[in-house]
Amino acid sequence: MSDQLDGKTVGIVLAPRGSEEAEFTEPRDAVTEAGASVEVIGVETGEVETVNNDLDSAGSYEVEKTFADASVEEYDGFVVPGGTVGADILRADDDAVEFVHDFFATEKPLCVICHGPWTLVEADVVDGRQLTSYHSLETDIRNAGGDWVDEAVVVDEGLVTSRNPDDLDAFCDKVVEEIEEGEHEDRETDDV
Repeated sequence: MSDQLDGKTVGIVLAPRGSEEAEFTEPRDAVTEAGASVEVIGVETGEVETVNNDLDSAGSYEVEKTFADASVEEYDGFVVPGGTVGADILRADDDAVEFVHDFFATEKPLCVICHGPWTLVEADVVDGRQLTSYHSLETDIRNAGGDWVDEAVVVDEGLVTSRNPDDLDAFCDKVVEEIEEGEHEDRETDDV
C-alpha cells in the first residue's frame, strides 16, 4: 500500500445492474491501495449486482450514496465503469448525467472506461476532447464533437478514458496518477 492518494476521496459509480465487475473492482482497488478512501455512488443505494462480459452474473456490491445525495465537491476523482447495460442505464438517468457534467466542470480527474463514455456524451462534455472507449461508441463520440482514438488509455486534461477490460492495468495506473496530480486548471470548461 502506498500513500500517493492519502487524504483523497474517490467516487466510483455502480449502475443498478449491468456494470462490468472488473471495471469497478480494479480501479477501486488501485486507488484504495494508493491510500484513497472510496465511496460507491449510484442511482439508488443498496446491493447491486455486477456482470462479467455483459452477460454473466458476477459479484454484489453496496452503493453507499445516490447521485442526488452526493456533491461533486466531496471527491478528488471520479470513476465511471462500463458494461453495456450499466452504461445505458446511467446515460438515461438525469441525476447521473447531471453529476458527471458538474464533476467535469470542477476540473478534477474524471476517469471513464469501455461503454462509460456514453454518460460523457449525454452530459455534453466531449466536444473538442480526445478520448477513447469501447470501439462501438466511436460514432457516438465523434457525433458529439469528440476526437475518438483507438488507444489503451487517453488523457485529455484530467479526462481519462480507456477502451475495455484488457486495458485495465494502463487505465488504473493513469487513474491513480491523475488523481494524485489533482485539478487540471487548463481544462476548458467554459462551454459545459
